[in-house]
Amino acid sequence: MNPKVLVAGVGNVFLGDDGFGVEVARRLAAEELPDGVRVADFGIRGMHLAYELLDGYDTAILVDAAPRGGSPGTLYVIEPEQGPAEEVGIIDAHGMEPVAVLALLSTLGGEVRRVLVVGCEPADVDERMGLSEPVAGAVDGAIRLVRELLMDARAEGKEG
Repeated sequence: MNPKVLVAGVGNVFLGDDGFGVEVARRLAAEELPDGVRVADFGIRGMHLAYELLDGYDTAILVDAAPRGGSPGTLYVIEPEQGPAEEVGIIDAHGMEPVAVLALLSTLGGEVRRVLVVGCEPADVDERMGLSEPVAGAVDGAIRLVRELLMDARAEGKEG
């Protein structure tokens, strides 16, 4: 049986490189993907993403800009902690902090077996449209990385 996987592009396209996840989701949505995989652009709608995750996904792959101190365009795979909302604090319905979205999901009674963030080190998150050159150059690598994670999820789904 194929696992149910959500690939969620997140970020704000009006803040330069923060639109990285949205661009990756747009490009992935145009490709042929395995059965059970849904790709969607959630932008900055954290509440919408939390409710979508209530639909029973085995794995969620969030794609987003992730400032971690590396060179612009560096890709990361991050496995965020999941916990209840009271440990996270106030949840902004229009925010997209992955830990807060997962806390809201927990509060709503849902869970996802595995959550991964494919992040890209941004160069510029000022008010403007379009990705910087190093971040735009990382989009193809992020798509390959997401495809690898989808293959891993399928292999785990067949074992479990």
